[in-house]
Parts: sequence; C-alpha cells; structure tokens
Amino acid sequence: MPRVSRTLLAALLPPVVIAAVLATAGPASANVAVTQVSTDPFTDAQAQHRTEVEPDTFSFGSTIVSAFQVGRVSGGGSSNVGFATSTNGGASWTQGFLPATTGNSGGPCGQISDASVAFDAKHGVWLISSLGVNCPGTPVLTSRSTNGGLTWSNPITTATGSNDKNWIVCDNTATSPFFGNCYTEYDVTSSGDSLRMKTSSDGGLTWGPARATGNNATGLGGQPIVRPNGTVVVPYQSLNDQIRSFTSTNGGASWGSTVLVSAVSRHTDAGNLRAEALPSAEIDSAGTAYVVWSDCRFRSGCPSNDIVLSKSTNGTTWSAPTRVPIDATSSTVDHFVPGIGVDPSTAGATARIGLTYYFYPTSNCTATTCRLDVGFISSTNGGTSWSAATQVAGPMTLSWIPNTSQGRMFGDYISTSVRAGGNAFPVVPIASAPSGSTFAMGMFAPSGGLAITGGAVRSADTPAVQSHGQPARTSAAF
Repeated sequence: MPRVSRTLLAALLPPVVIAAVLATAGPASANVAVTQVSTDPFTDAQAQHRTEVEPDTFSFGSTIVSAFQVGRVSGGGSSNVGFATSTNGGASWTQGFLPATTGNSGGPCGQISDASVAFDAKHGVWLISSLGVNCPGTPVLTSRSTNGGLTWSNPITTATGSNDKNWIVCDNTATSPFFGNCYTEYDVTSSGDSLRMKTSSDGGLTWGPARATGNNATGLGGQPIVRPNGTVVVPYQSLNDQIRSFTSTNGGASWGSTVLVSAVSRHTDAGNLRAEALPSAEIDSAGTAYVVWSDCRFRSGCPSNDIVLSKSTNGTTWSAPTRVPIDATSSTVDHFVPGIGVDPSTAGATARIGLTYYFYPTSNCTATTCRLDVGFISSTNGGTSWSAATQVAGPMTLSWIPNTSQGRMFGDYISTSVRAGGNAFPVVPIASAPSGSTFAMGMFAPSGGLAITGGAVRSADTPAVQSHGQPARTSAAF
C-alpha cells in the first residue's frame, strides 16, 4: 500500500482525532502526523471487519517491519496476520498479508493471532512468529522473508500443541558466540501455561526441542532479548501478579530457574477493556535490559496505573521499579500496555529510549464514557529523566474497537522500535466511528517517526502502595 498522507485520512477513517495535547496530563505537545500503513480487506463472516489490532514492530538498518492481526474474531485470533514494511526508514510503506496461514490465504487454520517480528542478521532473513488457531490445535508458526520483508514464505511449524503468547528474537551481535541463533518463547496452555523456549540456528528453517525453565515455570507474555555476549534474558508475567525473568547462557541448550523482577500492583482498567499487565522488554548496546509494565504502586489507593521501569545489567538481578513521569500522581490518567524501544547503538547513561503506551485521560469511566488514547514519551539518559508526553492518537470511543470474550481489544501488547541514531517507530491501531456494523480501524505509523528528545522530568522511586494486584489469571486466549 502506498504512503497515505494525513490530508487523505478523512477518506479512510473519518474523523480520526490525532495528536491533541494530553488531557490533564501536563504541558502541551506538538501535533503528530500519521501515515496509514495497512487496512483490513477481508470479508469472512467470522470476523469484525475493518479492524486491525496488536502490532509488533522491529527495525534493523533502514528497514522497519510491523505485523498485526487483521479482522479480529471475537472468540480468538483474526482473519490473517498483516504486515507493513518500510525499506527507507519510514518514508514509505508496503502492505501485505501472510500466505498459507488461514483459509483467507490458502492455509489450514481457522484464525491466526499473536504476531511478533525479528531480524536475523547472520542469515539475512526477517521472521514473523504467529499463533495458529483451530489448525487444529494452536501451533506456533514462523514465516520468513529473504527480500527485506516485502514478501513472505509459507509458515514453518515451530511448535505443535495448545500454545499461546509466542515471541521471537535473534542474536544479531557478530561477536556473540551464538550469533545467528533465534529464539521463540511461548506458553503451553494445556500444561497450565508452562513456559517453553525453542532455538533455531538456520534462519528459522528448523527449530530444536522445546525446553522448559530450570524450575518449570508457568506464565505468559515472555519477551526474549539478547545481550551482546549471547545471554538470552526473558522477562514474563507470572500467574501470581509478578514480573519474573529467566536466562540462558549457552545458546538455548538449557534455561535457568526464574528470578523475581518485581511484584505487580495493578489497577483494573475501566470500561470492560482487555488490557493485560504483560511486560515489554528491550536491550541496549552494552547489554542492560529494560522492562516496563503498568503498575499503580506510586498512587495512593491504587486509583489508576502508571508505567514503571526496571533495569538489569546481567539479567538476573533487577533494579527497584521507577515511575515513568508521564503526569502527576495526582492526575486522573490511567496508563497501560506499554511498548519500550531502545536505540541499539546507545547504552547506559546515554541510552535513548522511546516508550509508547495507551491511556485513559480519566480512569473512573464506563464502557460508554471511557476514551482511549495513545501516548509517547522519551529519555536520552537510560530512563533517569524523561521528555514531556506527546499524544499520538485518540480519543477513541471503546465501541469503535472490536469486542472479544475478554472485553474490547486493541491488543495485548504494543511495541516501539528505535532506529540506531534515529527516531522511534511505533505502529499503532487507530479507530474512528464505525459505519453500521463495519468498523473503521487500521494501522498507522508516525510520519517520519517520533524524535527521541529526552527531558528533565525525573523518574520517581518511592512507591505509595506495596501490593494491590489483580487476581491471578491464566492464558490471554489468543
């Protein structure tokens, strides 16, 4: 799909409200122009059409690839996985859909879900991990591209059985002893969400045996990241209100027992919105791991969530969470589902961070009064201090986004990819008022990306509450 200028948006998704200032959230911000990079073309009766949700975005060099669900099905999964690829640093985009996945593309699955993107620098291949639904079973699949993300192979079955919440990463450090290894994480729903890892050393063509953690841990939403020395770090959400992590130091031959990152104190988001407390993780060039999630510990009485950040220089010991200062703790704003990106050419006290997140300007709202927005904030010193927040999209009424058995859904995760020395690129779903039973929701990217400016607003590290978590839960049901 060719690049669509902001002036043409009215013809596509009228009337999307873009880049207003953060209501009740601090200083005004510059407007953000966005480019539509994908739209839902399918018509199968099972899905809620002209919907696209749950994007993951990754960049390497001048190429940016985002993958997402297209045509969300209420009971789980979607009509297909779509992709949007830019080979010129976000100046223009190509849209398409994975072949041989669901019946919409000549594949065996009823639906497909949970797209995740990686690049394997050693083998020169882009990878999209996805989760087949009703294939039968829910296998983890891997689609490959050898031409810069412009076209994709038929999927390779990475893991069979009943699975959920897959994520993929590759070791792209040339000096790493495991350069060219790619790792897929997922959980086995038929075994109480037991966590599993698989390794490929041939660009995703074949995958080794499934391996559990040293203590056979359970959880979901793991996001593996790779340190320059080849150590793989996997933060995830446990089933008892904790963010935990585990590592491998031998190229995925074995995995250690899990360690605590932090307990989670969480406000339940209003409006029957499907909003998980899954972590988002990234690594800097020196190997410091960054993990963020939504948490209410800094607000007395837990009336709403902030985004909090923990760091680790070795993947086994983690700093106490600090509060990303998007707005005052006295504000009414509720923040959730963050996606963190780190400039891969920076590290430590000069690490450039971009953070995208969803928010309600007023946390105490209902399904009819809640307004969903997308925000962005950045740091140029490893998260010590932050810029003012920028509103990227919204407000959106919840009835504008597709429904699921667990509430209205924009996605269980989002991500931000920061180009080396350049801007941040979060691809985000933006919706406007439906036309009858047809939604008006597509994928958009900030035109030219979002600048990593940093600022002087310092993070906070003194929580107001110690524990106020949601009940433990199981699988996110695709």
